[in-house]
Amino acid sequence: MSITSSDPYQKVRGELAALRHQVTGVSGCVIAGVDGLLVLHDTLSAAEPHDIAALAAGAHGISRTCGSVLGQGAFSEVTIRNQGGYLAIYAIGELALLAVVGDSGLNIARLHLEARPVTARLAALLQVRTIESSPFG
Repeated sequence: MSITSSDPYQKVRGELAALRHQVTGVSGCVIAGVDGLLVLHDTLSAAEPHDIAALAAGAHGISRTCGSVLGQGAFSEVTIRNQGGYLAIYAIGELALLAVVGDSGLNIARLHLEARPVTARLAALLQVRTIESSPFG
């Protein structure tokens, strides 16, 4: 009898690794809850994954409030650009976030093209409720 350990998040980890490898300049991917707690990460970044998760939640909160006050709807994504790089945060359904750390050479347009479909796949893999499936519209 052969006993194999099974990682229930193997496909999720694969999505994170693929995004990091497909987009030049991405140094890390973090999945966090909207509460700032770390779920999973695939990062080469010097930043602590728990810190990235907390930063993503903070950016999400401010962005969500902006969307509400401006009447622009639910949070989708936010990008922060600094002198040395980027932090892009994407919604994974209503309760999770994908945070992507990139260096100054990151092509942010390419990241957006690659990351948006990844978030839909992650939502399905993590079985999180999406805005479209919300009973409240």
